[in-house]
Amino acid sequence: MFIDRAEIHIQAGPGGKGSRAMRKEMYVPLGGPWGGDGGKGGDVVMVADRNIGTLIDYTHNRNFIAEGGDGGGISNRSGRMGKSITLKVPCGTLVLDVATGERLADLTEHGQSFIAGKGGRGGRGNTHFKTSTRQAPTLAEMGEPGEGRRLRLELKLLADVGIVGYPNAGKSTLLAAVSAARPAIAPYPFTTLEPKLGVVYLGPEHHFVMADLPGLIDGASEGKGLGLQFLKHLERTRVLLFLLEGGREEADLAKQFKALEHELSAYHKGMIKLPKVVAVSKSDLPDAAPQFKKISAAMKRRKIPCYLISGAAHIGLEPLLNELYKQVKAAPATVLEAQEAAAPKHKVYRPGARFTLDKTKEGFVLGGKEVTKWVALTDFGNDEAIRKLKYIFEKIGVAKALRDAGAEPGDSIFVGKDEFTYAP
Repeated sequence: MFIDRAEIHIQAGPGGKGSRAMRKEMYVPLGGPWGGDGGKGGDVVMVADRNIGTLIDYTHNRNFIAEGGDGGGISNRSGRMGKSITLKVPCGTLVLDVATGERLADLTEHGQSFIAGKGGRGGRGNTHFKTSTRQAPTLAEMGEPGEGRRLRLELKLLADVGIVGYPNAGKSTLLAAVSAARPAIAPYPFTTLEPKLGVVYLGPEHHFVMADLPGLIDGASEGKGLGLQFLKHLERTRVLLFLLEGGREEADLAKQFKALEHELSAYHKGMIKLPKVVAVSKSDLPDAAPQFKKISAAMKRRKIPCYLISGAAHIGLEPLLNELYKQVKAAPATVLEAQEAAAPKHKVYRPGARFTLDKTKEGFVLGGKEVTKWVALTDFGNDEAIRKLKYIFEKIGVAKALRDAGAEPGDSIFVGKDEFTYAP
Protein backbone atom coordinates (compact mmCIF):
# COMPACT_ATOMS: atom_id res chain seq x y z
CA MET A 1 0.00 0.00 0.00
CA PHE A 2 1.28 3.47 -0.91
CA ILE A 3 1.09 5.86 2.06
CA ASP A 4 2.34 9.41 1.40
CA ARG A 5 1.57 11.14 4.69
CA ALA A 6 1.74 10.39 8.40
CA GLU A 7 1.69 12.20 11.71
CA ILE A 8 3.98 11.09 14.53
CA HIS A 9 5.11 12.20 17.98
CA ILE A 10 8.80 12.22 18.85
CA GLN A 11 10.49 12.69 22.20
CA ALA A 12 14.25 13.04 22.58
CA GLY A 13 15.84 11.68 25.74
CA PRO A 14 16.42 13.83 28.85
CA GLY A 15 19.90 14.53 30.07
CA GLY A 16 21.19 12.67 33.13
CA LYS A 17 21.42 14.27 36.54
CA GLY A 18 24.75 15.69 37.68
CA SER A 19 26.36 14.08 40.74
CA ARG A 20 26.79 15.78 44.15
CA ALA A 21 29.45 13.30 45.30
CA MET A 22 32.16 14.41 47.72
CA ARG A 23 35.67 13.07 47.76
CA LYS A 24 36.13 10.78 50.76
CA GLU A 25 39.64 9.50 51.22
CA MET A 26 41.63 8.70 54.28
CA TYR A 27 43.88 11.54 55.38
CA VAL A 28 42.13 13.94 52.94
CA PRO A 29 39.80 16.01 55.12
CA LEU A 30 37.11 17.96 53.27
CA GLY A 31 38.28 16.45 50.02
CA GLY A 32 35.95 18.63 47.98
CA PRO A 33 33.45 17.99 45.19
CA TRP A 34 33.90 14.89 43.09
CA GLY A 35 30.64 14.59 41.15
CA GLY A 36 30.59 14.02 37.40
CA ASP A 37 28.22 15.36 34.76
CA GLY A 38 25.09 13.60 33.59
CA GLY A 39 25.09 12.05 30.13
CA LYS A 40 23.38 13.74 27.20
CA GLY A 41 19.96 12.39 26.19
CA GLY A 42 19.55 10.53 22.90
CA ASP A 43 18.46 12.37 19.75
CA VAL A 44 15.69 11.46 17.33
CA VAL A 45 17.24 11.45 13.84
CA MET A 46 15.46 11.12 10.49
CA VAL A 47 17.39 9.68 7.53
CA ALA A 48 16.36 9.45 3.87
CA ASP A 49 16.65 5.92 2.48
CA ARG A 50 16.27 5.10 -1.22
CA ASN A 51 15.18 1.55 -0.34
CA ILE A 52 11.98 2.78 1.29
CA GLY A 53 9.12 3.91 -0.92
CA THR A 54 6.25 4.64 1.47
CA LEU A 55 5.44 6.05 4.91
CA ILE A 56 3.27 3.07 5.84
CA ASP A 57 5.51 2.13 8.81
CA TYR A 58 4.52 5.37 10.50
CA THR A 59 0.81 4.61 10.38
CA HIS A 60 1.23 1.67 12.78
CA ASN A 61 3.77 3.10 15.20
CA ARG A 62 3.33 6.81 15.86
CA ASN A 63 5.37 7.41 19.05
CA PHE A 64 9.15 7.42 19.12
CA ILE A 65 11.06 8.01 22.35
CA ALA A 66 14.86 8.16 22.65
CA GLU A 67 16.78 6.95 25.68
CA GLY A 68 17.72 9.33 28.49
CA GLY A 69 21.27 9.92 29.68
CA ASP A 70 22.59 8.32 32.87
CA GLY A 71 23.47 10.33 35.96
CA GLY A 72 27.04 11.38 36.72
CA GLY A 73 29.22 9.30 39.03
CA ILE A 74 32.00 9.77 41.56
CA SER A 75 35.58 10.54 40.55
CA ASN A 76 34.19 13.14 38.11
CA ARG A 77 32.90 10.35 35.89
CA SER A 78 30.31 11.46 33.34
CA GLY A 79 27.13 9.46 32.88
CA ARG A 80 26.55 7.36 29.78
CA MET A 81 24.87 9.13 26.88
CA GLY A 82 21.38 7.99 25.93
CA LYS A 83 21.01 6.01 22.70
CA SER A 84 19.66 7.97 19.77
CA ILE A 85 16.98 6.48 17.54
CA THR A 86 17.00 6.68 13.74
CA LEU A 87 13.80 6.91 11.71
CA LYS A 88 14.22 5.95 8.05
CA VAL A 89 11.96 7.70 5.55
CA PRO A 90 11.70 7.65 1.74
CA CYS A 91 13.70 10.12 -0.30
CA GLY A 92 11.43 13.09 -0.99
CA THR A 93 9.97 13.34 2.53
CA LEU A 94 9.02 16.74 3.91
CA VAL A 95 9.08 17.13 7.71
CA LEU A 96 6.74 19.75 9.17
CA ASP A 97 5.99 20.88 12.73
CA VAL A 98 2.29 20.25 13.41
CA ALA A 99 2.00 23.06 15.97
CA THR A 100 3.53 25.83 13.86
CA GLY A 101 3.26 24.50 10.31
CA GLU A 102 6.97 25.27 9.84
CA ARG A 103 8.85 23.14 7.32
CA LEU A 104 11.77 21.67 9.27
CA ALA A 105 13.48 19.53 6.63
CA ASP A 106 13.25 18.34 3.04
CA LEU A 107 15.01 14.98 2.78
CA THR A 108 15.60 14.46 -0.93
CA GLU A 109 18.92 12.57 -1.15
CA HIS A 110 19.84 9.09 0.04
CA GLY A 111 21.62 9.32 3.40
CA GLN A 112 20.54 12.90 4.09
CA SER A 113 19.74 13.27 7.80
CA PHE A 114 17.99 15.70 10.11
CA ILE A 115 17.91 15.84 13.92
CA ALA A 116 14.17 16.10 14.53
CA GLY A 117 14.54 16.16 18.32
CA LYS A 118 17.68 17.06 20.25
CA GLY A 119 18.46 15.20 23.44
CA GLY A 120 18.69 17.21 26.64
CA ARG A 121 22.04 18.35 28.00
CA GLY A 122 23.29 16.44 31.00
CA GLY A 123 23.30 18.30 34.30
CA ARG A 124 26.64 19.54 35.60
CA GLY A 125 28.12 17.83 38.63
CA ASN A 126 29.09 19.75 41.78
CA THR A 127 32.72 19.95 40.61
CA HIS A 128 31.70 22.83 38.32
CA PHE A 129 30.43 24.94 41.22
CA LYS A 130 33.55 24.97 43.37
CA THR A 131 34.90 28.47 44.02
CA SER A 132 37.48 30.05 46.29
CA THR A 133 34.76 30.81 48.82
CA ARG A 134 32.71 27.66 48.32
CA GLN A 135 35.05 24.69 48.63
CA ALA A 136 32.43 21.97 49.15
CA PRO A 137 29.34 22.79 47.06
CA THR A 138 26.42 20.39 47.26
CA LEU A 139 24.89 21.95 44.18
CA ALA A 140 24.43 19.88 41.01
CA GLU A 141 22.08 20.31 38.07
CA MET A 142 19.29 18.11 36.88
CA GLY A 143 19.41 17.13 33.20
CA GLU A 144 17.62 19.19 30.58
CA PRO A 145 14.51 17.61 29.07
CA GLY A 146 14.77 16.46 25.46
CA GLU A 147 12.83 18.10 22.66
CA GLY A 148 9.38 16.72 22.02
CA ARG A 149 7.03 17.64 19.18
CA ARG A 150 4.42 16.37 16.78
CA LEU A 151 5.61 16.03 13.20
CA ARG A 152 3.76 15.67 9.93
CA LEU A 153 5.57 13.67 7.26
CA GLU A 154 4.65 14.23 3.61
CA LEU A 155 6.14 12.22 0.76
CA LYS A 156 6.46 13.96 -2.59
CA LEU A 157 7.92 11.73 -5.27
CA LEU A 158 11.17 12.66 -7.00
CA ALA A 159 10.65 12.44 -10.76
CA ASP A 160 12.15 14.27 -13.73
CA VAL A 161 9.05 13.80 -15.89
CA GLY A 162 5.47 13.64 -14.63
CA ILE A 163 2.79 12.19 -16.92
CA VAL A 164 -0.42 14.24 -16.77
CA GLY A 165 -3.63 13.01 -18.37
CA TYR A 166 -7.20 11.88 -17.98
CA PRO A 167 -8.05 8.36 -16.78
CA ASN A 168 -7.47 5.66 -19.41
CA ALA A 169 -5.30 7.92 -21.59
CA GLY A 170 -2.54 5.28 -21.70
CA LYS A 171 -0.18 6.63 -19.03
CA SER A 172 0.55 3.22 -17.46
CA THR A 173 0.96 1.63 -20.89
CA LEU A 174 3.53 4.28 -21.83
CA LEU A 175 5.50 3.87 -18.59
CA ALA A 176 5.58 0.08 -19.03
CA ALA A 177 6.75 0.47 -22.63
CA VAL A 178 9.71 2.78 -21.88
CA SER A 179 10.90 1.48 -18.49
CA ALA A 180 11.11 -1.63 -16.35
CA ALA A 181 8.15 -0.47 -14.25
CA ARG A 182 5.14 -2.74 -14.31
CA PRO A 183 2.06 -0.71 -13.40
CA ALA A 184 -1.40 -2.25 -13.56
CA ILE A 185 -2.90 -1.91 -17.07
CA ALA A 186 -6.59 -2.47 -17.83
CA PRO A 187 -9.21 -0.99 -20.23
CA TYR A 188 -11.11 0.97 -17.57
CA PRO A 189 -10.56 4.31 -15.81
CA PHE A 190 -8.61 4.65 -12.54
CA THR A 191 -6.60 1.47 -12.98
CA THR A 192 -3.74 3.42 -11.38
CA LEU A 193 -4.63 4.25 -7.78
CA GLU A 194 -1.11 5.11 -6.59
CA PRO A 195 1.89 6.73 -8.28
CA LYS A 196 4.47 4.58 -10.05
CA LEU A 197 8.05 5.46 -10.92
CA GLY A 198 10.14 4.12 -13.79
CA VAL A 199 13.68 4.85 -14.96
CA VAL A 200 13.96 5.51 -18.71
CA TYR A 201 17.39 4.49 -20.08
CA LEU A 202 18.54 6.06 -23.33
CA GLY A 203 22.21 5.17 -22.92
CA PRO A 204 24.89 4.51 -20.28
CA GLU A 205 24.93 8.15 -19.10
CA HIS A 206 21.51 9.19 -20.39
CA HIS A 207 18.48 8.40 -18.28
CA PHE A 208 15.67 10.10 -16.37
CA VAL A 209 12.87 9.16 -13.96
CA MET A 210 9.27 9.19 -15.15
CA ALA A 211 6.20 9.17 -12.86
CA ASP A 212 2.81 7.72 -13.76
CA LEU A 213 0.18 9.41 -11.58
CA PRO A 214 -3.51 8.54 -11.27
CA GLY A 215 -5.64 10.19 -13.92
CA LEU A 216 -7.01 13.67 -13.29
CA ILE A 217 -10.64 14.64 -13.72
CA ASP A 218 -12.28 18.05 -13.91
CA GLY A 219 -12.22 19.55 -10.43
CA ALA A 220 -9.11 17.62 -9.33
CA SER A 221 -7.58 20.82 -7.88
CA GLU A 222 -10.64 21.04 -5.59
CA GLY A 223 -10.17 17.49 -4.35
CA LYS A 224 -12.37 15.58 -6.77
CA GLY A 225 -11.26 12.10 -7.76
CA LEU A 226 -7.69 11.48 -6.60
CA GLY A 227 -6.59 15.01 -7.52
CA LEU A 228 -5.31 16.67 -4.36
CA GLN A 229 -3.79 13.42 -3.12
CA PHE A 230 -1.42 13.19 -6.09
CA LEU A 231 -1.15 16.65 -7.69
CA LYS A 232 1.38 17.54 -4.99
CA HIS A 233 3.82 14.96 -6.38
CA LEU A 234 4.21 17.18 -9.45
CA GLU A 235 5.81 19.85 -7.24
CA ARG A 236 9.13 18.01 -7.61
CA THR A 237 8.75 17.38 -11.34
CA ARG A 238 10.98 19.22 -13.84
CA VAL A 239 9.01 18.50 -17.05
CA LEU A 240 5.31 17.81 -17.62
CA LEU A 241 4.26 15.29 -20.27
CA PHE A 242 0.63 15.87 -21.24
CA LEU A 243 -0.71 12.58 -22.56
CA LEU A 244 -3.89 13.17 -24.58
CA GLU A 245 -6.10 10.25 -25.55
CA GLY A 246 -6.49 10.09 -29.32
CA GLY A 247 -8.35 7.64 -31.53
CA ARG A 248 -11.88 8.29 -30.30
CA GLU A 249 -14.25 10.02 -32.73
CA GLU A 250 -15.49 12.51 -30.18
CA ALA A 251 -12.01 13.27 -28.79
CA ASP A 252 -11.30 17.01 -28.55
CA LEU A 253 -7.55 17.11 -27.77
CA ALA A 254 -7.39 20.91 -27.46
CA LYS A 255 -10.16 20.78 -24.87
CA GLN A 256 -8.36 17.99 -22.97
CA PHE A 257 -5.13 19.99 -22.90
CA LYS A 258 -6.82 23.22 -21.79
CA ALA A 259 -8.71 21.45 -18.99
CA LEU A 260 -5.55 19.75 -17.69
CA GLU A 261 -3.69 23.08 -17.72
CA HIS A 262 -6.52 24.66 -15.77
CA GLU A 263 -6.40 21.99 -13.03
CA LEU A 264 -2.62 22.35 -12.65
CA SER A 265 -2.80 26.14 -12.51
CA ALA A 266 -5.66 26.05 -9.99
CA TYR A 267 -3.62 23.78 -7.72
CA HIS A 268 -0.39 25.82 -7.95
CA LYS A 269 0.37 28.65 -10.38
CA GLY A 270 4.02 27.57 -10.49
CA MET A 271 3.01 24.29 -12.16
CA ILE A 272 1.98 25.92 -15.40
CA LYS A 273 5.43 27.50 -15.79
CA LEU A 274 7.18 24.12 -16.01
CA PRO A 275 8.39 22.92 -19.45
CA LYS A 276 5.70 20.98 -21.32
CA VAL A 277 5.67 18.23 -23.94
CA VAL A 278 2.47 16.90 -25.51
CA ALA A 279 1.96 13.33 -26.71
CA VAL A 280 -1.16 12.01 -28.42
CA SER A 281 -1.64 8.34 -27.53
CA LYS A 282 -3.15 5.39 -29.41
CA SER A 283 -1.71 6.36 -32.81
CA ASP A 284 -2.62 2.88 -34.13
CA LEU A 285 -6.32 3.86 -34.06
CA PRO A 286 -7.89 5.39 -37.23
CA ASP A 287 -8.91 8.82 -35.88
CA ALA A 288 -5.63 9.54 -34.03
CA ALA A 289 -3.66 10.95 -37.02
CA PRO A 290 -6.13 13.70 -38.05
CA GLN A 291 -6.65 14.64 -34.39
CA PHE A 292 -2.88 14.87 -33.94
CA LYS A 293 -2.52 17.12 -37.00
CA LYS A 294 -4.98 19.59 -35.52
CA ILE A 295 -3.51 19.70 -31.98
CA SER A 296 0.04 19.77 -33.34
CA ALA A 297 -0.65 23.02 -35.20
CA ALA A 298 -2.06 24.58 -32.02
CA MET A 299 0.95 23.46 -29.94
CA LYS A 300 3.38 24.74 -32.58
CA ARG A 301 2.00 28.25 -32.09
CA ARG A 302 2.78 27.93 -28.39
CA LYS A 303 6.20 26.38 -29.07
CA ILE A 304 5.28 23.17 -27.24
CA PRO A 305 6.72 19.96 -28.77
CA CYS A 306 4.00 17.51 -29.83
CA TYR A 307 4.30 13.79 -30.73
CA LEU A 308 2.02 11.03 -31.96
CA ILE A 309 2.71 7.74 -30.16
CA SER A 310 1.39 4.34 -29.23
CA GLY A 311 2.66 2.77 -26.01
CA ALA A 312 1.02 -0.55 -26.78
CA ALA A 313 2.48 -0.79 -30.32
CA HIS A 314 5.77 0.98 -29.43
CA ILE A 315 5.26 3.61 -32.16
CA GLY A 316 6.95 7.04 -32.02
CA LEU A 317 8.51 6.50 -28.58
CA GLU A 318 12.17 7.21 -29.40
CA PRO A 319 11.67 10.82 -30.64
CA LEU A 320 9.44 11.54 -27.62
CA LEU A 321 11.98 10.19 -25.12
CA ASN A 322 14.84 12.11 -26.73
CA GLU A 323 12.79 15.31 -26.48
CA LEU A 324 11.95 14.65 -22.84
CA TYR A 325 15.61 14.01 -22.01
CA LYS A 326 16.60 17.28 -23.69
CA GLN A 327 13.92 19.15 -21.76
CA VAL A 328 14.98 17.59 -18.44
CA LYS A 329 18.61 18.62 -18.95
CA ALA A 330 17.61 22.20 -19.75
CA ALA A 331 14.80 22.44 -17.20
CA PRO A 332 14.78 25.17 -14.57
CA ALA A 333 13.98 24.61 -10.91
CA THR A 334 11.03 22.55 -9.76
CA VAL A 335 8.13 24.26 -7.98
CA LEU A 336 9.56 23.39 -4.55
CA GLU A 337 13.07 24.54 -5.52
CA ALA A 338 11.66 27.84 -6.79
CA GLN A 339 9.87 28.38 -3.49
CA GLU A 340 13.06 27.72 -1.54
CA ALA A 341 15.05 30.10 -3.75
CA ALA A 342 12.50 32.87 -3.18
CA ALA A 343 12.48 32.38 0.59
CA PRO A 344 14.84 34.44 2.82
CA LYS A 345 18.26 32.81 3.07
CA HIS A 346 18.67 33.59 6.76
CA LYS A 347 16.21 33.83 9.57
CA VAL A 348 16.05 37.25 11.19
CA TYR A 349 15.93 37.22 14.96
CA ARG A 350 14.75 40.31 16.76
CA PRO A 351 15.82 40.91 20.36
CA GLY A 352 13.01 40.75 22.87
CA ALA A 353 12.22 39.90 26.48
CA ARG A 354 14.12 37.01 28.03
CA PHE A 355 10.88 35.71 29.50
CA THR A 356 7.12 36.26 29.47
CA LEU A 357 4.86 36.89 32.47
CA ASP A 358 1.07 36.65 32.40
CA LYS A 359 -1.33 37.17 35.27
CA THR A 360 -4.29 34.78 35.46
CA LYS A 361 -7.00 33.93 37.99
CA GLU A 362 -4.90 31.02 39.24
CA GLY A 363 -1.68 33.03 39.61
CA PHE A 364 1.25 34.04 37.41
CA VAL A 365 2.44 32.14 34.33
CA LEU A 366 6.16 32.40 33.55
CA GLY A 367 7.29 31.42 30.07
CA GLY A 368 10.27 31.63 27.76
CA LYS A 369 13.05 29.28 26.79
CA GLU A 370 15.57 30.59 29.31
CA VAL A 371 13.22 30.38 32.29
CA THR A 372 12.06 26.89 31.32
CA LYS A 373 15.67 25.70 30.96
CA TRP A 374 16.76 26.91 34.42
CA VAL A 375 13.71 25.43 36.11
CA ALA A 376 14.37 22.07 34.41
CA LEU A 377 18.00 22.08 35.60
CA THR A 378 17.11 22.85 39.22
CA ASP A 379 17.05 20.09 41.83
CA PHE A 380 14.26 21.30 44.12
CA GLY A 381 15.33 18.84 46.79
CA ASN A 382 18.53 20.83 47.28
CA ASP A 383 18.47 24.19 49.11
CA GLU A 384 21.63 25.38 47.38
CA ALA A 385 20.08 24.72 43.96
CA ILE A 386 16.95 26.67 44.91
CA ARG A 387 19.09 29.63 46.08
CA LYS A 388 20.89 29.58 42.74
CA LEU A 389 17.59 29.63 40.82
CA LYS A 390 16.42 32.62 42.89
CA TYR A 391 19.69 34.38 42.09
CA ILE A 392 19.24 33.73 38.35
CA PHE A 393 15.63 34.96 38.45
CA GLU A 394 16.81 38.13 40.18
CA LYS A 395 19.58 38.62 37.63
CA ILE A 396 17.43 38.28 34.50
CA GLY A 397 14.60 40.40 35.94
CA VAL A 398 11.98 37.79 36.81
CA ALA A 399 11.86 38.76 40.49
CA LYS A 400 11.38 42.47 39.68
CA ALA A 401 8.70 41.67 37.09
CA LEU A 402 6.76 39.64 39.69
CA ARG A 403 6.99 42.47 42.22
CA ASP A 404 5.87 45.03 39.63
CA ALA A 405 2.95 42.77 38.64
CA GLY A 406 1.73 42.76 42.25
CA ALA A 407 2.70 39.24 43.28
CA GLU A 408 2.05 38.53 46.96
CA PRO A 409 3.70 35.89 49.16
CA GLY A 410 1.85 32.61 48.71
CA ASP A 411 0.72 33.33 45.13
CA SER A 412 1.08 30.47 42.65
CA ILE A 413 3.66 30.69 39.87
CA PHE A 414 3.40 28.29 36.92
CA VAL A 415 6.31 27.33 34.68
CA GLY A 416 5.16 24.76 32.16
CA LYS A 417 3.60 21.90 34.14
CA ASP A 418 5.34 22.92 37.40
CA GLU A 419 3.69 25.04 40.09
CA PHE A 420 5.60 27.04 42.73
CA THR A 421 4.68 29.27 45.64
CA TYR A 422 5.94 32.85 45.51
CA ALA A 423 8.24 33.55 48.47
CA PRO A 424 10.21 36.78 47.92
